[in-house]
Amino acid sequence: MPAHPVFKMTFAKVYPMYVKKAEAKGRTRKEVDQIIYWLTGHNAASFKKALKDEVTLEDFYNHAPQMHPNCGQITGVVCGIRVEDIKDPLMQKLRWLDKLIDELAKGKKMEKILRS
Repeated sequence: MPAHPVFKMTFAKVYPMYVKKAEAKGRTRKEVDQIIYWLTGHNAASFKKALKDEVTLEDFYNHAPQMHPNCGQITGVVCGIRVEDIKDPLMQKLRWLDKLIDELAKGKKMEKILRS
């Protein structure tokens, strides 16, 4: 089965959409970044490099410093699909971030979003 075309998109192309969604609901780029760092283990420097190097979504997630140990607690529906039921590990990672950004845009507190 061929890889999903979304995997070849660059994270730099998708990132502004996450920020726009959050800011439209009164949240901040800083909060989006905090979520991304929490989920992937990136820090400001490694994240900035990934954006500058225009890494694909596939590489962004497959080479993330460390997916958070609590990421398995991310549940719910994104695009009509339960994230906990997604079989493809890479697609699940993408949808985890989608879900967290959705929660941010819906006004959830950061402690809840970051599964503290």
